[in-house]
Amino acid sequence: MFAKYQFYYELQNSPKEKDMDITALYQIFLGCTGITTDSRNCPEGSLFIALKGDTFNGNAFAAKALEAGSAYAVVDEAAYAPAGDTRYILVDNCLHTLQQLANYHRRQLGTRIIGITGTNGKTTTKELISAVLSQKYNVLYTLGNLNNPIGVPLTLLRLETEHELGVVEMGASHPGDIKELVEIAEPDYGIITNVGKAHLEGFGSFEGVIRTKGELYDYLRRQGNSTIFLHQDNPYLREIARGLNPITYGEGNSLYINGHVTGNSPYLAFEWRAGKEGEFHQVHTRLIGEYNFPNALAAVTIGHFFGVEAEKIDKALNEYEPRNNRSQLKKTADNTLIIDAYNANPTSMLAAIGNFRNMQAEKKMLILGDMRELGKDSAEEHQRIVDYLEEYGFEDVILVGELFAATRHTYTTYPDAPALIAALQKNKPCGKTILIKGSNGIKLNTVVDYL
Repeated sequence: MFAKYQFYYELQNSPKEKDMDITALYQIFLGCTGITTDSRNCPEGSLFIALKGDTFNGNAFAAKALEAGSAYAVVDEAAYAPAGDTRYILVDNCLHTLQQLANYHRRQLGTRIIGITGTNGKTTTKELISAVLSQKYNVLYTLGNLNNPIGVPLTLLRLETEHELGVVEMGASHPGDIKELVEIAEPDYGIITNVGKAHLEGFGSFEGVIRTKGELYDYLRRQGNSTIFLHQDNPYLREIARGLNPITYGEGNSLYINGHVTGNSPYLAFEWRAGKEGEFHQVHTRLIGEYNFPNALAAVTIGHFFGVEAEKIDKALNEYEPRNNRSQLKKTADNTLIIDAYNANPTSMLAAIGNFRNMQAEKKMLILGDMRELGKDSAEEHQRIVDYLEEYGFEDVILVGELFAATRHTYTTYPDAPALIAALQKNKPCGKTILIKGSNGIKLNTVVDYL
């Protein structure tokens, strides 16, 4: 029965000429139990798509995927598609096929999609938005930070007919990344949390960051659907939002949603209202850091826009608990830890340090790790962080990584997390409030158990 869905192409054809009939593959997808790209996790009846990476070739695992339970395997190398075996589907490019399939599925269901990107806070904001919208709607949202050219289509392929809204996170490290992702997800609404200095090695400059994040706005302009959710206090976002229909939030009284911080010891508390005459609502979150205020206010704004009752908005934000080493508070037998070790760039590092400075706590200590992917600006940005530490008067500081070690400072340094762990095993700090922040590659999350 599957023979009519076999797709074989001559290798010399151009990619456009080799684009398969996606409607035929879509019928196969509808008959499967889901999508998998991991041969170690192949649910019975699933569709395996053989992706490639720098160190692996998914085609080589297609047979294993079929043995493990997948009904079909999509491959893009003829050598891995045995003649006559109708379980194999040969295409030109598996990643392109995955993206086409996701876009086609998204179009068939027509679910309203909110696209979200930004330098900092996009994953937390996505989680908060989803928590709020889920008070009224059946919401599909990006799991974890699956926000790249593989993660976005995998998210879209999880859409079911019962989903009323989708919240799709989109990340970028090079110009054009967001343009590629919005053309797959085709969002109906958009929000950019902020723009900051991150992945400068890929973007080339801060201006490159702004242009790339703005590709979300560019897409909405082209589609004629100009509704965005705009943090009005951010001048960079206001500039690139020209010509769009912004639903605004921030501290200004005349905004669609406005509010201000009321507490930060250590959890963020704030109040918000709709417009000038609205009633103020009090929210006491479990988030660390005033820098999370715009993220929470974005969730309020989108929830209010989609008709979620104010009390339910407050409930969702009060109950949300951060995970995955993002602004987490953890009390151990010896110390109080503020764990923000998932990622770091100059903008988020300065925000975390500034917030830590303002927190009411005794015996403050900082453990900071290198900020990755800053390119030619790396040395300057790391020195700037150290200069701020000295300006703020921090004395109990540990720096981890070669980049921080190369700066001018008088603080204790370690080349990597294992070296720090070895030192902590001999001399553990006690009775301190400790901020732990660095790029994920520094693996500062591994030191938590030793504090």
